[in-house]
Amino acid sequence: MNSAWASHLAVLAVAAAAGLLGWRLSNAAWGWAAVAAVLGVRLAYHAAHLASFFRWLQRPARDSLPAGRGVWEEAFALLHRALRDRDEERDRLRLALARFRDAGRALPDGVLLLDREYRIEWANPTAARHFNLDARRDVGQPVANFLRHPDFVAWLEAGDFREPLTLRGARGDAVLLVRLIEFGDEQKLLNSRDITAQERLETMRRDFVANVSHELKTPITVLAGFVETLGDPTIEMSAAQRKRYLALMAEQAGRMQRLIEDLLALSALESSAAPEDERPIAMRAFVEALADEARALSAGRHKVIVRIDDEGSLLGSARELHSAFSNMVSNAVRYTPAGGSVTLLWRTQDGRGVFEVQDTGIGVEPRHVPRLTERFYRVDHGRSRETGGTGLGLAIVKHVLTRHEASLEVESQPGRGSTFRAVFPAGRAAPQDPAKAAA
Repeated sequence: MNSAWASHLAVLAVAAAAGLLGWRLSNAAWGWAAVAAVLGVRLAYHAAHLASFFRWLQRPARDSLPAGRGVWEEAFALLHRALRDRDEERDRLRLALARFRDAGRALPDGVLLLDREYRIEWANPTAARHFNLDARRDVGQPVANFLRHPDFVAWLEAGDFREPLTLRGARGDAVLLVRLIEFGDEQKLLNSRDITAQERLETMRRDFVANVSHELKTPITVLAGFVETLGDPTIEMSAAQRKRYLALMAEQAGRMQRLIEDLLALSALESSAAPEDERPIAMRAFVEALADEARALSAGRHKVIVRIDDEGSLLGSARELHSAFSNMVSNAVRYTPAGGSVTLLWRTQDGRGVFEVQDTGIGVEPRHVPRLTERFYRVDHGRSRETGGTGLGLAIVKHVLTRHEASLEVESQPGRGSTFRAVFPAGRAAPQDPAKAAA
């Protein structure tokens, strides 16, 4: 039997014994007086403990529970255990909430907790950035106060959240994908994801497909026309005409072949992180070989000049660098009128390696310069096709230089020519050994 209740029974037994003794020794009044005395003492005992308990209730603290005896000792022990369990559960919940908030803060997506009226209860830093709000100050504010996009407001009012909503900034500089998830007691979780990069990639993909299709359409149309003409037995033509048609067909086939080769080159550059066949390249022989290619492409129409200010070397992939440099050189030849000059220069400057191609060509307006390395971007579409360009050359240059930790600098003035400069970090450029120079 519980010791506390045993003490109660003991008190009752004592009270009964005292009453019986008083009744036998004197009369019933003395008996009841004895019982009342015993019970009064017990009542005073309970009143004292109850007063102590009420004082504790006014300033409760688990570590300052009043001491007790008997049934009160057990009651206070049970209360102590209940308070301890409550505190432990509260600590567990606090820890779980802290972990949830830490996880929410670490998420790359925005997370907003909203009540039934779409008021903000909590926001992680990403959501604060997406919606331009203060995660502490703006708690309790309607989320529509911070995202006033008409599509978003209409989406909230409609209340149909089965599909996410794509929001584009007024200036087109950011695109958010937002979705709303309902849970609990009419609470809501608003998730936001910045898909600007994905949208740009998708736009680039669409443009790329459209551009490739456009580039292939003309030569295929020309080839189809010539094939139809040459295959028509009713059309009479001289040997000279036939030869001319075949030459034009070969020209268009070559154009498609160059386009495919450049596309494959770009694909190969984008599919690997870094060049695997790096080695020191002797720059004099390398630049001289590029100059010979420029002279062959020019066919005597330009003056090709070579300047080597340093007999050093460059660490890199000879195959990739030849692709990049030859594109720079061929562009200079193609866009320089007959009688102009093209200069190929190699030097080291402040430890960095610099390869330059200077021309006296038609030049480029400043507004076009930032976009020159975009795929299929052409300043003059007609001239580019006339000269045999694919529109991918400078895109290849940019990729190769990026893989070699280098940068491309462009200086150009319409009517005065252009300078395309590839600048390599000091770790890749090595000047000539002084001992070899002396020899």
